[in-house]
Amino acid sequence: MGEFDLIARYFARAGAVSGSSGSTGSTVALGIGDDCAVLTPAPGHQWLVSTDMLVEGRHFLSTVSPRRLGHKALAVNLSDLAACGGTPRACFLSLALPRVDETFLAGFSEGLFSLADAHGVVLAGGDTTAGPLNINITIMGEVPQGQALLRSGARVDDDLWVSGTLGDARLALEVFRGTVSLPGEAFEAVRQAMELPQPRVALGRALRGLATSAIDVSDGLAGDLGHILRRSGVGARLHLADLPRSAILGAMPEDLQRLCLLTGGDDYELVFTAPAQDRSRVMEAAQASATPVYRIGRIESQPGLRVVDGEGRELDLALQSFDHFKS
Repeated sequence: MGEFDLIARYFARAGAVSGSSGSTGSTVALGIGDDCAVLTPAPGHQWLVSTDMLVEGRHFLSTVSPRRLGHKALAVNLSDLAACGGTPRACFLSLALPRVDETFLAGFSEGLFSLADAHGVVLAGGDTTAGPLNINITIMGEVPQGQALLRSGARVDDDLWVSGTLGDARLALEVFRGTVSLPGEAFEAVRQAMELPQPRVALGRALRGLATSAIDVSDGLAGDLGHILRRSGVGARLHLADLPRSAILGAMPEDLQRLCLLTGGDDYELVFTAPAQDRSRVMEAAQASATPVYRIGRIESQPGLRVVDGEGRELDLALQSFDHFKS
């Protein structure tokens, strides 16, 4: 099978190819098949653009199913849009394959398109080549003019919030590494957290005009929160006991819980700040988006991140989130 046959069979869909501009919606006027896609943003909106690369052995294990890999490849990009409060519109896929494996391609494209359809995303173009397995997706979305959520708006005395639960993806990784043992049902639950993250797009949109800053948790809570603190010129007090965790992680030794909760990464939840007087509005946004949120700390004027225990005592922890060139 040649490159263009591969694209036509697994990635070109009716309504997203050249000559089909009337059927792709108002955003994607022209999709796969020409040298460029043609996109038209809605009046009064700004584009949001993000890109993520997934490399085998670095971002995913060879044991992951192709369908789950297709899901995750798009999910990590949707999570970036969610952190900015955006509405997803289109994506572009660049895919390097060591060989044409039709079983892999069928599963991968099924997982990708299932999540894309759930969020109204059109695959509008990309590239394929031969090489070590490498997946790069660029995603584009829209946000009303001036309403994008940024990392730079946190203010002193804001509440600090996080969605969902943290740490299960890192716990699954530790099982794969052989440092932790879990029974089959528990392992499958944390493995799903690692391989099938659910991007919080609806919550991100609901937080527009309410959250003062936001970021998605991809490299670990401590490190990603640090980006907000540095960009906003503030510090934070984080309550370890208030960090949401699954019952499976909660049954683990305390030091392992801290590792997974604070520096684990691959959670793809949203951490955000909002004025303390708007707590009821935050809960309304959570309810409207069907996403649980938890208040986990407070923004302070003193720079840096302080993690405290249930008694309010500051913990002496060495916190280092994932870094591609250090980890």
